[in-house]
Amino acid sequence: MQKARLEKLFIEKIHPDLKQLLALTNSMKVPFLKKIVLNIGVKEAISDSKVLNQAEEMLMAISGQKPSRRLARKSIASFKLREGMAIGVMVSLRRKKMYEFLDRLINLALPRIRDFQGVNRAFDGMGNYNLGIKEASVFPEIDLGVGQKVLGLNITIHTSAGNDADGFKLLELFGMPFKKLSKAIK
Repeated sequence: MQKARLEKLFIEKIHPDLKQLLALTNSMKVPFLKKIVLNIGVKEAISDSKVLNQAEEMLMAISGQKPSRRLARKSIASFKLREGMAIGVMVSLRRKKMYEFLDRLINLALPRIRDFQGVNRAFDGMGNYNLGIKEASVFPEIDLGVGQKVLGLNITIHTSAGNDADGFKLLELFGMPFKKLSKAIK
């Protein structure tokens, strides 16, 4: 089985560079990607189940695997939400599909965003990265037809890095286009 392009790049170039950059003696301590989780929350699914089906088809086209429906954990009367109602879809990508998705995200989808200046540095303190995309239609697999709703997409990249700095260096070596910080902030 052939490896994905970014997986080969990680093994041949990024892993040794990151080991040297972080001054690690043990190559097992070098941060790596664990999984990528894609999530679409659909509040309109409460009144219209067709929107949830559209989100499911969209996520299936982007990820290449069938997403699972996410159910409400508790009822909220003001939102007309009942416990057990489907309100979103999500999918976890690992191994080859994970690397292929990251490649498409960095090289195809992000550059298609209008007035793109780079992505924010939204790490969670444990080296994991979160990215929100307002229009999932930036992916080339998505073709919005007449009457289809524009949906957003949340992407969480889980790494084995123990802190944000190591996670940032890992994603930067993969080519993630982060915004440049001004000199006053650094």
